[in-house]
This record gives sequence, structure tokens and C-alpha cells, in this order.
Amino acid sequence: MNVQRPLDALDAAKGKRVFVELKNGASYVGELQAFDIHINLVLDNTEEQNEGEKTRRLGRVLIRGDNVLIVSPEVGA
Repeated sequence: MNVQRPLDALDAAKGKRVFVELKNGASYVGELQAFDIHINLVLDNTEEQNEGEKTRRLGRVLIRGDNVLIVSPEVGA
């Protein structure tokens, strides 16, 4: 995997589970389906997390990029 730019890292994560933390402290884990240059994210099979524990299942979600603090491949995925 040749990652030259930040969007290359997101492109490599498409179809895989990612961890997303928002500026307000909310955390989500889901399968990255799509993104754009503003880091707006579409996640499928998404679960909300609180301190590492799953709190609820949300399904498909759109996360607005200006709220995103961290996007990371899920550990152990």
C-alpha cells in the first residue's frame, strides 16, 4: 500500500471497518463506504460506542467532515 496523501489512507480503508471519533467526544465504528475531500464519511453497519462499549446499532450513517477528529482502521480488523 502506497500512501502519499491523507485521502490515500482513506481510500485504502474503503470497505473496511474504521473507528471515527468526533469533536464532541462521540465515537463510531462502521464499514467505510465513501468519503469526499471534506472528509464527509458514509459508514455502513455502524455502531455507536461509549468508552469502548457498543451502545447502539445505527446502520448506515453520514458523518459531516467538519465534526471528525479521528478516523482510524479498527484495531484487530
